[in-house]
Amino acid sequence: MDCVFCKIVNHEIPSFKIYEDEYTYAFLDIAKDIDGHTLVIPKKHVLNILDCDNETLTHVIRTIHLISKHYVEDLGFDGVNVLNASGQAAEQSVFHLHFHIIPRKKDDGLTTFPVLPGTKKDLEEMQNYLKLN
Repeated sequence: MDCVFCKIVNHEIPSFKIYEDEYTYAFLDIAKDIDGHTLVIPKKHVLNILDCDNETLTHVIRTIHLISKHYVEDLGFDGVNVLNASGQAAEQSVFHLHFHIIPRKKDDGLTTFPVLPGTKKDLEEMQNYLKLN
């Protein structure tokens, strides 16, 4: 397998580890785009959230929660953005499930939430189309 994140988990590629447990691994993003940009991945290879089993996803979310609380409660950040892209159409670039944690400070000037074009359909029409039951 030629997955860069699997190679990081297997210590074939070095990383700046933030946290590790039996199921997950968290490390700094090497893009160096913002201080503290952390990636959280399952150790098990999973393509994205769409093919992830519930147990693996639960472990990943628990790790995201643990690290996010640490950043805010222990390190003085004011909040975090948690981001994920699943699938090529959603701009996923590494095809191993991963979540980005972006530590935030009040008034840091960052805009990490996308600016979207607005809805084209009535909300009731979309509700009827999208609802599960």
